[in-house]
Amino acid sequence: MSVSPVRIGIIGAGANTRAKHIPGFQAIDGVSVDVICNRSATSSQSAADEFNVPRIAAAWQDVVADPALDAICIGTWPYLHAPITIAALAAGKHVLTEARMAMNAAEAAEMYKAAQEHPDRVAQIVPSPFTLPWDRTIARLIAEGTLGDLREISFIKTLPATAHGAAPINWRSDAALSGHNTMMLGIYYEPIQRWVTARPHRIWAHGKVYTAERPDPVTGQARPIEIPESLTVVAECHDGPVLTGYLNSIESGRGRDGYVINGTQATLALDFAAGELRLTPHGGRESLVEVAAADRGSWQVESDFIASIRDGRPVTHTNFVDGLDYMRFTTAVHTAFTHGGIWVDA
Repeated sequence: MSVSPVRIGIIGAGANTRAKHIPGFQAIDGVSVDVICNRSATSSQSAADEFNVPRIAAAWQDVVADPALDAICIGTWPYLHAPITIAALAAGKHVLTEARMAMNAAEAAEMYKAAQEHPDRVAQIVPSPFTLPWDRTIARLIAEGTLGDLREISFIKTLPATAHGAAPINWRSDAALSGHNTMMLGIYYEPIQRWVTARPHRIWAHGKVYTAERPDPVTGQARPIEIPESLTVVAECHDGPVLTGYLNSIESGRGRDGYVINGTQATLALDFAAGELRLTPHGGRESLVEVAAADRGSWQVESDFIASIRDGRPVTHTNFVDGLDYMRFTTAVHTAFTHGGIWVDA
């Protein structure tokens, strides 16, 4: 059976684009990656040669305007997500953009508005991938009442990215490239959207920048750091659990990584290091939760995107509604942090 061709232009051929998006698209029948535009002609050609892509472009605007393309895959850092998405939708292209959705909530709102104005075009964000194997099972246990009424959902993520004070600035700690996105805050908040319907109505945050300046990796010149290297977040939900989170990028060693969901009847813990989901009834014994094969999710970003284009399948991982939600959360956290730890309406 023949399938409709989908011709894709790549803007930003970074690590995830090379590891996932390009080979993922090329593995789908009838889908071709026709052009690559990276930060320089040399890096564009290198990626094109690696994946046998026939053309490169000098500027992202050329890719968006290319009449031979059906869709754009944006693999840049967040600073270009909004301008490219809005221009691509206006040019009649389907859009898959790398996470995080945008630099801030205002940009995300403009992207959402553009998607609403072009309902015949698919607009999708690369999802937070870490919880995919367990998402359906966690959501089911909550919905079935296994945990009782939810009291608290907490998450923690620590890593050594900025532990060395002399390390150069990277894109995650560069506000000019990442905006209000703070470490992996949005990536760890996003899965909670899949498990519960409650959303925060007010947010408190406290953070700390430990190294005030870092050298620019290109110029070597010292630049100020605005994005915190440790962050504590508390979010209150109407008729829902309290959300608490702790992240830092200064912790060497194994690091801490996972979620704990506390209810009136049981606690559910997702431990990434062990790759385990554990349930402990109050007063009972801890046990491993076996995830049924039919419930175990996996990375299928590229095939989902193409299915939405060809079959009109609704976007779930991740649509612009959920993206706007997590960007509003991220911006509220940023506001609370920059104002010295205040409560902010979400």
